[in-house]
Amino acid sequence: MAQTTETVPLAPAGQPRTPRVHRAWFVAVVTFVTIIGAAAFASLPGLLIEPLHQEFDWSRGTIGFAVSVNLALYGLTAPFAAALMDRFGIRKVVAVALTIISAGSLLTVWMTAAWQLVLYWGVLVGLGSGSMALAFAATVTNRWFVARRGLVTGILTAAGASGQLIFLPLLSWLVEQHGWRPAAVTVSLAALAVVPFVWLLLRDHPADVRLAPYGGEYAEKPAPVTGAARRAVTVLLKAARTGPFWLLAGSFAICGASTNGLVKTHFVPAAHDHGMPVTAAAGLLAVIGVFDVVGTIASGWFTDRFSPRRLLAVYYALRGVSLLFLPMLLAPSVHPPMLFFIVFYGLDWVATVPPTIALCREHYGDDSAIVFGWVLASHQVGAAAIAFAGGVARDVFGTYDVVWYASGALCAAAALMALVIRGRRPSVLATP
Repeated sequence: MAQTTETVPLAPAGQPRTPRVHRAWFVAVVTFVTIIGAAAFASLPGLLIEPLHQEFDWSRGTIGFAVSVNLALYGLTAPFAAALMDRFGIRKVVAVALTIISAGSLLTVWMTAAWQLVLYWGVLVGLGSGSMALAFAATVTNRWFVARRGLVTGILTAAGASGQLIFLPLLSWLVEQHGWRPAAVTVSLAALAVVPFVWLLLRDHPADVRLAPYGGEYAEKPAPVTGAARRAVTVLLKAARTGPFWLLAGSFAICGASTNGLVKTHFVPAAHDHGMPVTAAAGLLAVIGVFDVVGTIASGWFTDRFSPRRLLAVYYALRGVSLLFLPMLLAPSVHPPMLFFIVFYGLDWVATVPPTIALCREHYGDDSAIVFGWVLASHQVGAAAIAFAGGVARDVFGTYDVVWYASGALCAAAALMALVIRGRRPSVLATP
């Protein structure tokens, strides 16, 4: 990560000398690698639509429904997962989540009916992945960092794209050469392999190793917060009485619709409709992952220096324009204008996350991780809606064009929503 020589406040009473590289950076590395390992499952849905349609004769709408259940539960689980991390610790929650992901993915190998796809991939993998959502990154960042929060948020957010970069070409090759089952087993093993890594190396709080957070003052580890579900709902009810919450939730729902729900789920089958090989289309998604890493880390750096709401407005506006051009770019082969779209879209993919987390932190203080969990829930509900609607649109119209255009228009609305978020009001929901 990076070295620092600045003085970090130490714990009293015999605290050992602080190392040159603060422990927070090692925790960030562990978190980054964990999210990469868990990202394998997110790379698979778009590759499953055509193989499952051909093998079981399930409609694309049916398969899209299973993906939409996965995406919705991913989001709805996130705020409860953040509260559970406050109650039981990060390590336990993440280890259990990875195990559930592994089990759900493995069980799909033996499925014979569509309801089993909904149960295994939709419910089990959705619940597990929700606990591994961006609320995990937000919790780690809030606990271990005071300085460089925007940068670290960008780096951890980019971990998902890095996982996509690693796994998507491999999974697409497996699906193309050996069928979808070996790909599902690979996802299962990847998630399970990360569990011991998390258990042995991740730490819940700086006080566990007698350190202050990076750039902050030493504080004792807070007592476990009981009533995780009640706290998550209470925070939601308080946040729902404020305008910024609805603007953040609405714009982030459009973010999810235009990324996970649309491009990640339907880009590969849409490109295949135009004659492009599945491996080539999956390779383009992997390239999006490359530039997503660059764009998200840069967005974190920008968030430390510029107005988060203005950054969001720019990101959404540019994304909307690019989606309006995509139907004209799909072709049997990869050409320069398509490569330009892939690079441009990759830079913008989840660049929205660091400024969104920053706005949650500004407005909701100590409860910001849980509030962001609910905002993330709206992101996934938006993704779920488009994952299902995209499949239905393809079945009805024989093309995805109407979905691309509608998503571009929604992104323009998200840009306007970001601009009208009011100025900073810290600790609106601060809990004693």
